[in-house]
Amino acid sequence: MTDPVITDDVIAAHGFTPDEWAEVLKIMGREPTFTEMGIFSAMWNEHCSYKSSKKWLRTLPTEGAQVICGPGENAGIVDIGDGQCIVFKMESHNHPSYIEPYQGAATGVGGILRDVFTMGARPIAAMNSLSFGMPDHPKTKSLVSGVVAGVGGYGNCFGVPTVGGEVRFDASYNGNCLVNAFAAGLADTDKIFYSAASGVGMPVVYLGAKTGRDGVGGATMASAEFDDTIEDKRPTVQVGDPFTEKRLMEATLELMATGAVISIQDMGAAGLTCSAVEMGDKGGLGIKLTLEDVPQREANMTAYEMMLSESQERMLMVLNPDLEAEARAVFEKWDLDFAIVGETIAEDRFLILHNGAVMADLPLSKLASTAPEYDRPWEPTPAPTPITGSPQIDPIEGLSVLLSSPNYASKSWVYEQYDAQVMADTIRTPGMGAGIVRIHGTPKAVAFTSDVTPRYVKANPVEGGKQAVAEAYRNLTAVGAKPLATTDNMNFGNPEKPQIMGQFVGAIQGIGEACIALDMPIVSGNVSLYNETDGAGILPTPTIGAIGLIENTDDIITGPGQEGDVLLIVGHGKGHLGQSALLAEAFDLVEGDAPPVDLAAEKEHGDFIRANRSAIRACTDLSDGGLIVAAFEMAYAARTGAALHTDMIAQLFGEDQARYLVACAPDTAIELKETAANVGITLIEAGTLGGAAFSCGDSSSGDMADLAALYDTAFAAALT
Repeated sequence: MTDPVITDDVIAAHGFTPDEWAEVLKIMGREPTFTEMGIFSAMWNEHCSYKSSKKWLRTLPTEGAQVICGPGENAGIVDIGDGQCIVFKMESHNHPSYIEPYQGAATGVGGILRDVFTMGARPIAAMNSLSFGMPDHPKTKSLVSGVVAGVGGYGNCFGVPTVGGEVRFDASYNGNCLVNAFAAGLADTDKIFYSAASGVGMPVVYLGAKTGRDGVGGATMASAEFDDTIEDKRPTVQVGDPFTEKRLMEATLELMATGAVISIQDMGAAGLTCSAVEMGDKGGLGIKLTLEDVPQREANMTAYEMMLSESQERMLMVLNPDLEAEARAVFEKWDLDFAIVGETIAEDRFLILHNGAVMADLPLSKLASTAPEYDRPWEPTPAPTPITGSPQIDPIEGLSVLLSSPNYASKSWVYEQYDAQVMADTIRTPGMGAGIVRIHGTPKAVAFTSDVTPRYVKANPVEGGKQAVAEAYRNLTAVGAKPLATTDNMNFGNPEKPQIMGQFVGAIQGIGEACIALDMPIVSGNVSLYNETDGAGILPTPTIGAIGLIENTDDIITGPGQEGDVLLIVGHGKGHLGQSALLAEAFDLVEGDAPPVDLAAEKEHGDFIRANRSAIRACTDLSDGGLIVAAFEMAYAARTGAALHTDMIAQLFGEDQARYLVACAPDTAIELKETAANVGITLIEAGTLGGAAFSCGDSSSGDMADLAALYDTAFAAALT
């Protein structure tokens, strides 16, 4: 097959700017072959090179006593003691999921699971953070249905519990949904595997499923905006097979136990190209590949197609040649391909041969560590316009509006499609705050959460970035866990627009400040830019995934509360209604500033909760919807009503930060108040649990059963 002629249109279609193409010509000293152009395109696109974000990502805190491995590997690793560690990461699959929701979401789950078990960890938990357009948009229902089915279909078949996540709706996502997938695995600290190749003349081995044409150009597609040609991009979406992935995981972990693995890397974005280049570059070596040896499931594949295919369930490793027979036997037992497709070389070359012909001969280091890096112009986000006037609404009416919105209604329709109990170690399932998984054979457990409030980030990127980390910290604390570390998934619009780049810069600043103050370093992550359709960008959505350690499962704040419990607010609120859920849902207003985040107070209040967890029956943080939503959810979990002392809108719906709502037995509540007073913590009695009504002060009351029914049914009513 003859390669296409490289024209200006072909160059542009591969994502090169004129300056980047000029740099390619300078590096090569000649015009590249079509395959070489494809390789440069894959490695230099935003999705693989992080060329617009590297400058700012370097400012994030990535180190700590608990950190074993920070950003730069397949996933981050934190120590949980006793020779064990948690390997975890969050990554986006936004563009593919909008084009083909089921496979886009499914392969997003598959990819993040491979990132984890590639490092020697057995996955123990998954989460997802999903952002969709408005429920009445023509595409939203099919996107929600397809994405949720894809997440559940892959994760359930693979056999990993989905223990938490988020689902939100906003018009800004009408043309570009977000699918952020999180996975965490358990490993022994002395059995971690990394991706840097070592040794000259070592065999490079292809593992797993065969290569097809699905996903060719996927990484480049993920680094571009959408327009009216979106349907033409459907062939760039990968197709997943969770049962093959399950076999691949078992084979990989068994292979690692043989001692045959020198280095290993999963084939994700840009497939064989990215995995080979990253392994070689990290080890300071070149790579030679012989493509006719690559297992293929389609006839007459070209070098370009094989190098850029994103077929799923594949790995690449550098093999100890003395143990080839043992390694091959493992993969043959699991009925998976095992093929030596190349070798490491001393020269700085990426040499691609196909049927005896040289299809590409590139300086390998120029493809990865020396890819373009931009310092994009950026503009600080202007100070928001203050709220005009004070919203007036009956408290129960306001609560009903929130509970009837799919943003705040129960997400049981979603998470009931996920298997949360597979592996039999899940202690806390989705819908009740942070998920918890026990570490089998030990008294320990690990808690997981995913958080961000995009409207805060748009109004004030710095405070919004802080708040995403702070809420993750509170969600972990609310179940009794000590927060350990975070992973970030930075979803933004077009970075070539200074105002969008300003949102990114501000969010990074806020995230960094919060991670330092709360000792939750960023150990892994992903950047997804160009989330725009026809020039309209999404809300800035820097999702924070976080994990926390519970030393003994007896220390979990389990809940639920009980009839007669006293409700106490930890922390002081001023009634901040700017950018609140009440304004957005009840008044269709998006105005005011994001709530300020006092990081010292966050730390102090979190320490107080954990130190006094034995006195606390149930706990939740105060965030979207403020006190009234937190109290309703606590009463709902306890299957009872509640009586709040106040009917003031600002106190009920204000979204001030660094606050928790706790439920205690009456006698214990008195003791907790005394303890708080002794250490200078603000503790305010907010009401009690009990009865058949949900009331606010003396003026507003509703039937708890009616409110619960609304909460239970609103999501399905809006989306099915």
